[in-house]
Amino acid sequence: MKKYIAECIGTFVLTFLGCGAAVSLSCGTDAASVVGTAIAFGLSVVAMAYTIGGISGCHINPAITLGCLVTGRISVKDTIGYMCGQLVGAIIAGAALLYLYPGSGLGTNGIGAGCNGSAATAVIVEVILTALFVVVLGATHKTNGDTGKFAGLAIGLSLILIHLVGIYFTGTSVNPARSIGPAIFAGGDALNNVWIFIVGPFVGALVAAVLWKLVEPKEK
Repeated sequence: MKKYIAECIGTFVLTFLGCGAAVSLSCGTDAASVVGTAIAFGLSVVAMAYTIGGISGCHINPAITLGCLVTGRISVKDTIGYMCGQLVGAIIAGAALLYLYPGSGLGTNGIGAGCNGSAATAVIVEVILTALFVVVLGATHKTNGDTGKFAGLAIGLSLILIHLVGIYFTGTSVNPARSIGPAIFAGGDALNNVWIFIVGPFVGALVAAVLWKLVEPKEK
């Protein structure tokens, strides 16, 4: 149960700080707001990786948990527990964002300018970005030795890069929980389009799992 609670807390932190930064900085209005939001999401992951990584592995993302299930790193029971914890944490974060930023978009995801109104394009973008992000979890592989100590930093920096590309297209989800939590309270198009940010990341996670299996080194 401690692992599931840790995932709940970690996902709350990621969603609250990342989406909160997006609202506070009016993400998308200029380059500085995009960079600032990307850094907020990335640093949230870094902070949580070194806070709860030793407890749960710090997935704080259902897509990552799915990737770990497919690659045999986690059991079905823990997969369900992790995803429930992540979803609860994101929903609590969404409620907190609604209280602090009433009337705003709450940092939700959507079909951005780069997609030209195409939901299909948004899904494809999320598949690609999530696949890239989940493959980066190779940084935590046991064969990495001492470099594995820097896995949290590598993953957080990768999330920053992914946001710098993805914000223009979808606001960057790569994380179903992070999208669902705020969308529940924002309603409207954010809730209508939330399926994109469930399907895209989950498919991307499956692609990442296949790619990782092709290059995964044998444990020494």
